[in-house]
This record gives sequence, structure tokens and C-alpha cells, in this order.
Amino acid sequence: MSRPDLPFRIEPMTVADIPAVLAVERASYSMTWPRKAYDYELKQNELAHYFVLRFLGHPPPDSAENSGMSKNKAGSGQPPVLSRQAATIGLGGFWLMAGQIHISTIAVHPDWRGLGLGEWLLVTLLEAGRSLGAESATLEVRPSNQAARRLYRKYQFQEVGQRSRYYRDNNEDALILTTPRLASSDYLAMFQRRQTALTRRLAKIAVDKSEPFD
Repeated sequence: MSRPDLPFRIEPMTVADIPAVLAVERASYSMTWPRKAYDYELKQNELAHYFVLRFLGHPPPDSAENSGMSKNKAGSGQPPVLSRQAATIGLGGFWLMAGQIHISTIAVHPDWRGLGLGEWLLVTLLEAGRSLGAESATLEVRPSNQAARRLYRKYQFQEVGQRSRYYRDNNEDALILTTPRLASSDYLAMFQRRQTALTRRLAKIAVDKSEPFD
């Protein structure tokens, strides 16, 4: 799903992106991967496919020395000010195994949540998986993560199991969610409807959020 009109871009992750990705993870999760894990995923794991979400706006001159995100929230009506060193604001990835994609991570920096960017990352992963021949998608999610669960329900992820005490930080269980067949006519019709609605939502960001950076 290409959106050249947006001040954002999703593209494949590279080794050079690892420091920025780790910063997004630290802001997003209580449990994060070490750098060496991403280094392995990108260099050695042929099953792994990772993407980053970049902000393409140009920050004002007086923010050039900022070290990261401002405290302005995207949901407040004012876009966060990013330094030139903090253009990566989200990530997503999956492993392609036995005809199924296992979504390993999706994260958007807290300053940029609530705009549909996480959904855009999910759509990108599902599209990429389907293009690689995946028949379905699966993932684990915390029962307490209601926002993520609502997003996954939109794309017909259904609970098929549970992993006991999966999350080591608080021993929370993990719900295992899986989609129907990605290439089925019903799923493709739903996916197209969701994409159309998401495109309209993202177009509003382009109008309302990018102007201060022109």
C-alpha cells in the first residue's frame, strides 16, 4: 500500500536502522530485543522480513540539536517535532515459516499513536506475506493489550490458543491469534475495504499533520 503523498514512508529495515529501532522499542515495550538479535535477524535469518516506518518531514531549524521526540503528542493536534537523528518512528516484522507469517513485532513510537500508522504497518506485513505466498498470519499478543487486540480483530485475527506465562516481565499469558486464509475471496474483500478506509484516514494526516513541516 504505497502512499507517496504522506510525510511518512515504510521501507525494508537495514542494519543501519537498528539503533533507531531499539529506541522505538524502548519507548514502546517493557521487554525489548538486544541489538545482537536484530543483527542476526537482518544478516542471517533468511525467514525474517522487517520494515521501518519513517517520518519524512523537515523539523524547524531550532530543533536540529534535539536528541529525539518532543513531548507534543500527535493526538493533541500538534505534530511531534523530530530531530534529524530520529526519523524512524515505527517498525514491524515477521518470519515466513511453512506457508505462514509469524508477526514478531509491530511498534509505533507513543508520540505517533492513534493516527492509523500501526494499522498501516500491519497492512504492509500482511501484503508482504501474501506476496511471498503465505496462506495465513499468526502472532502473540498480551490479553491486557486491548488496543492491539482491537486492531487485530479488524483484520479477522481469531484466538486459537494461549501460551502460559509467556511474557517474562510480568508472567502474563499470551493469546495466539491467527487469520483465515489470506487469499480467500472473503478475506481479500474485507482487506480491500479496510485498506480503502485506512487510505482515507492516512490522507487526513497528510493534510492536517504535514503542513507545519513544509
